[in-house]
Amino acid sequence: MTSVSQRASFAKASSNAPPRPARQRETVVLFMVANQMFAIAADAVQEIRSTDSLAGSAMEIDQIEVGKVRHTIERARRRYFVVNAGMHFGLPVTRPTLVLILRNLRVAVLIDRIERMAEISSVYPLPLAFAGDERRWYRGLAKVDDLIVPVVQPGGFLADEEFRTLDLALEAAKSLAEPLEGAAPA
Repeated sequence: MTSVSQRASFAKASSNAPPRPARQRETVVLFMVANQMFAIAADAVQEIRSTDSLAGSAMEIDQIEVGKVRHTIERARRRYFVVNAGMHFGLPVTRPTLVLILRNLRVAVLIDRIERMAEISSVYPLPLAFAGDERRWYRGLAKVDDLIVPVVQPGGFLADEEFRTLDLALEAAKSLAEPLEGAAPA
């Protein structure tokens, strides 16, 4: 969605519905994916890391059902599924440089860059034009300076069924690796 269409959607949304008040000014992280800006609640992000710093801890997961997830990472004895935000949002392919490790979820999100932190005072409901998966992806829209930015719903990156599929793929990978660990060298 371009900035022009974001502004038009916001204008339509703001004329049809009152804003949902945020938690009295909410701090958000503004991030970029394929030249599109998104916001996520700062308290939903546990850690921001360079993709280079996670290279040794990333494990490839062999499955095709959830194409936006190709790796897992382990941080503090917890396994996270790494979601490519560009694929998730249906944006052009980029080379992500950062990963947002989300708090209270088993999700890490590959992004291009952090724009900055900002405070928002309202989250406006999504316009009716958002009729598909976007309803699960976004909490709503927020005005940041002169831009309208989608506010990401942290739990919207992976649905329950996707978690089940990924968990099964991870268990299958572990069970295949176990016999190899006990094998004697030739």
